[in-house]
Amino acid sequence: MFRRKKKEEAVETTPESQAPIEEALMAPVEETAATTPVPDETSAVEGVPAAESVSAAATAEAADGVSSPITKGRGHRVQKVGTVSSDKMQKTVVVRVDRLVLHPKYRRYVRRTSKFMAHDDLGATTGDRVRIVETRPLSAKKRWRVVEIVQKAAK
Repeated sequence: MFRRKKKEEAVETTPESQAPIEEALMAPVEETAATTPVPDETSAVEGVPAAESVSAAATAEAADGVSSPITKGRGHRVQKVGTVSSDKMQKTVVVRVDRLVLHPKYRRYVRRTSKFMAHDDLGATTGDRVRIVETRPLSAKKRWRVVEIVQKAAK
């Protein structure tokens, strides 16, 4: 009924292949720095200097609103899409997120609902589909922030 995860096959190394690694680890830092080749100052993107390509990529992604590992040193943040069920608080909305869960006994999909309180600077109203992202605790119950309004509610 339950499947076991396959164990990753470990790549066996021979003692001959381990010897150069041990020698490189035991070598002084100054010698390894002198022997390592220094890459040229141009990046792989159209011969643009490396410093300019990183800053160009950061400004392009900042304009799109998409964060990258280069611009931010933060890990992957959980994102969810849900429907605003209440907007009666100031700068806070309650977002209802639905998900389908397989019932363990009946093997049918059951709809489960979770409600999250999210900080809203965009002005989402009841019925809007919004994307929320995990963030630091903003209050006793708020740990989410509205990133974008995916679809406005029909009026």
